[in-house]
Amino acid sequence: MRTQDLATAMAPQAHPRQLARAREAVLAGQRPPTMPRPVIAKSWQRVREQGVDPDCGSANHPVPAGEVHQRRLRCGLSGEALQELRGGLVPAAERAGHIVVIVDADGRVLWREGHLRAMRNADQLGFIEGASWRETEVGTNAIGTALVEEAPVQVHSCEHYVRSHHPWTCAAAPLHDPRDGRLLGAVDVSGPADTVHPSTLALVHAVAGLAKARLWEQHRAHLDRLRAVGTPMLAKLNGQALVIDHTGWVAASTGLPPIDRVALPADLDQPRIWLPAFGTCLVEPLPGGMLLRLCGDVPTTSTRVVLDLRRPGRPTLTVHRESASWTHRLSRRHADILRTLAENPAGCTAADLAGHLFQDRSRTITVRAEMSRLRKKFGDLLDHRPYRFLTGLEVNVLRPQQ
Repeated sequence: MRTQDLATAMAPQAHPRQLARAREAVLAGQRPPTMPRPVIAKSWQRVREQGVDPDCGSANHPVPAGEVHQRRLRCGLSGEALQELRGGLVPAAERAGHIVVIVDADGRVLWREGHLRAMRNADQLGFIEGASWRETEVGTNAIGTALVEEAPVQVHSCEHYVRSHHPWTCAAAPLHDPRDGRLLGAVDVSGPADTVHPSTLALVHAVAGLAKARLWEQHRAHLDRLRAVGTPMLAKLNGQALVIDHTGWVAASTGLPPIDRVALPADLDQPRIWLPAFGTCLVEPLPGGMLLRLCGDVPTTSTRVVLDLRRPGRPTLTVHRESASWTHRLSRRHADILRTLAENPAGCTAADLAGHLFQDRSRTITVRAEMSRLRKKFGDLLDHRPYRFLTGLEVNVLRPQQ
């Protein structure tokens, strides 16, 4: 995230009374005297449409301790990554009178540590392990809003939609799986509103980045172990084959040019799968991954592409061919790019896409990097110069119902 983007996500220096007047005007359906930040205005609109009570929020029933334990095991945060989050934030939070909270992708509080007084205040608010801190339950807040936006955000005092949260300030950053970009959850620092500091969000964002780096190190170690298992097998095979992990990262290959990753369908529990880059492949399970043996029969029949945006935060791309269908989950940015290409069949330049995505036509380097990643995954669907879906494809976009 650029410094400019991070700055816009930080809590403003506006007086709490100005924020309070802006909130009351929005709740009354009036134009506020001082406009809230765009990220806050968007969140307020979402939670109003969801019917969240602006005084006390919606019913929020914590899950039992047993489910919290199971969610900790499933969330993808463990070992050195979790230690990085705790070690990088808890000491500073305790000195500032704050708490550190880690949630999963559903917004459920899995871990909570920090200053004892802040912990007691959080208890009174229901900010406890097992509670849901999504926008649908507690309105605009750093955790829930960061999960929706998938970007760091700081929310201060009356920027919170629910009145009972106004004594708080909080800063949260999302946590993504570096292997596939999947949202794992978020990390948050919260405390009394009069202790707000602009550097808090930068610290949370930086520590989240270090945790992501630890996850990447774990991933590389896993690929090394998988390579040790798969390389002797590949040496005995004729033809083209790959050893990959369950997210498509390549540990070893034979008969193929170097490739980092292949895009996999959602359903891998079958002996044959079809991949856009390789056609039909035979699948053989391995410890921690699988062996793909290429059959070489790449389909040439008509293709229908469906970009499904109906579930916020869970966009997918499905390719239907006469011989097979294939679904891949997308990151929010990749979904935005593909939606823009679908809406502009004549094609877009890098500057056009930068304008659509960032309202800044100069950010072409970021666009080209993302398009390079997309074309590695979906090389038989996308063209360049200009960027567009290939001519002849039937492309459909399924949008959320209004």
